[in-house]
Amino acid sequence: MAFMTDRKRAAGLGSAKTGTEHHWHMQVSSVGLVILVPLFLFTFGSIIGAPYEEVIAYLSRPFPAIVTALMLVVGFDHFRHGVTVAIEDYSQGTTRKALIIAMTCVSYGAMATGLFAIARLAL
Repeated sequence: MAFMTDRKRAAGLGSAKTGTEHHWHMQVSSVGLVILVPLFLFTFGSIIGAPYEEVIAYLSRPFPAIVTALMLVVGFDHFRHGVTVAIEDYSQGTTRKALIIAMTCVSYGAMATGLFAIARLAL
């Protein structure tokens, strides 16, 4: 016979078993974005308005390419988790599943496109 008190039953991760994981991931990626966004703006902002060849040469260097790639990966991952939480809060059933799958595909697709473009510039 299991003697489960109300506190013991509530001490888990919540009813969906993923709320703490989502919250923790959003907190960690937010800290990463607090560092990456200003770094990206200062790195990328200096090249805005330059001729095409100069931009290609600038983004071919390792530091701007790495900062841009990190910004894409962390930004779109943060976006994916945030939209997933919003979809879980405001939709139900099959619509919820379809929207989460669609937003995951959009997020990873945009991330892959950006990384492909950066890799193509670096060659």
